[in-house]
Amino acid sequence: MSWISLNLNQRTHGHGFHLVESSPWPILSAVYVFGIAAGLVEWLSGSSSLYLGCGVLGLMVCLVFWWRDVIREATFQGHHTSLVQRGIKAGFVLFLISEVAFFLSLFWAFFHASLVPTAYLGNQWPPTGIQPINPWSVPLLNTAILVGSGVTVTLSHHSIQAGHLSKATMSLLVTVLMGLYFTWLQWDEYCHASFSMADSVFGSTFYLATGFHGLHVIVGTVFLIVCLCRMYFLQFSNTRHLGYKLAIWYWHFVDAVWILLYGVIYIWGSW
Repeated sequence: MSWISLNLNQRTHGHGFHLVESSPWPILSAVYVFGIAAGLVEWLSGSSSLYLGCGVLGLMVCLVFWWRDVIREATFQGHHTSLVQRGIKAGFVLFLISEVAFFLSLFWAFFHASLVPTAYLGNQWPPTGIQPINPWSVPLLNTAILVGSGVTVTLSHHSIQAGHLSKATMSLLVTVLMGLYFTWLQWDEYCHASFSMADSVFGSTFYLATGFHGLHVIVGTVFLIVCLCRMYFLQFSNTRHLGYKLAIWYWHFVDAVWILLYGVIYIWGSW
């Protein structure tokens, strides 16, 4: 059906571009993102987390319906021609570049504070009174989990390219479970840490960097869960699985960032 729709779309418009229809989801998502930012400031200032929770819930609802529309346009209406797919890939690459710049700023903040510690920090790093997390315990296990998940998702990709849908599905399921396990271990690590975000610039940079990475792991896990559901409903083939390919790119990016975080913040930062 998608192939027929694809050909009809090209013949009807005379070109391979997708002329999108009006959608409420971009503006609504922007409103809820602003609500999340404002709610986060209120929550960190000691106020209620109600606005933050409402913003997150509203954004999740918008994203669910937005993704539903995109999947319908791609899978059932055939609007994602080869030209559209190239544009989506280019946009996703630009998105990953912006993510690299974002995490670069977090690493910059960490190095700025740690390479020349001030008297306020006791002229040492980690600062006086801070007991850093042992990098050879839970962080090492998390590293093994993420690296292993990168292997399993790559195996799944090769399997779907070879037409082995059952193997691809099982490998992707293992990847999702490993992502969930990583998130649980990260949360448990936060609960047992001896310092908080308010404990000097060490705590601030540590929780900002690892926390935002954890948020990206959650987003990547949701991305893979959506792909797992689509794979189960036979919406992917060995030649047409762009959404899954982009999810794999994102997951490998998350893997690479964690390896840098582990080496810089956990190992080097705890000396």
